[in-house]
Amino acid sequence: MQQLKGIKILIVDDEPNILQFLELGLRNEGFEVQTAQDGMTAIAQMRQFQPHVVILDVMMPGMDGFEVCRMLKKTGDAAVIMLTAKDDVDDRVKGLTLGADDYMIKPFSFEELLARIYARIRNQFPNLFGEVVIGSFSIDDRRKEIRHENRVLELSPTEYELLKFMVINHGLVLSKRTILDKVWGYDFGGEENIVEVYVRSLRDKLKDKEHRLIRTLRGAGYRVDLP
Repeated sequence: MQQLKGIKILIVDDEPNILQFLELGLRNEGFEVQTAQDGMTAIAQMRQFQPHVVILDVMMPGMDGFEVCRMLKKTGDAAVIMLTAKDDVDDRVKGLTLGADDYMIKPFSFEELLARIYARIRNQFPNLFGEVVIGSFSIDDRRKEIRHENRVLELSPTEYELLKFMVINHGLVLSKRTILDKVWGYDFGGEENIVEVYVRSLRDKLKDKEHRLIRTLRGAGYRVDLP
């Protein structure tokens, strides 16, 4: 609870039941939480509350979530996690193009949402945590240093960013395309196989010969499993 003090989350959804459920759950986790039921209220609260993370529903009356996302990204640096009841690729692409940082399909588990919130905070606001301990890993973003089982890993800058991204998102399946976009950048023009090369190097440095830490899911990508 202590390490979450001061981290602010704004929930924007026109369904009162969802607002109440998420607000209670996130407050219990130690976050500071405010809610809004429409886009204009959300934008006003964004300026006043200055949240670190905005959980934003797509389908709202009046100003929809896409327009709210576009305006939020103009007025602040909050991470935006969009929620939608439609598993529509075009909607996801549109949201990400407008600046959304993540996307979740309703219904979703609170535990998965919480994991994605932590991932966004650690990626975009690492100084709020200082040194982050995740399972057997310790990530110090200020020193660009990762320790595994109290052993400092000798990592190149790209290896550092890749391992940090995978550990922060542990338990989630990460495709090669997602990894390339987040670690190498959206404008990377190389082959996806470069991810395999770097993962192989990380496994060597982690002494993960049996692939128990970094698992390969054939046809899907990679997943970091922590005890």
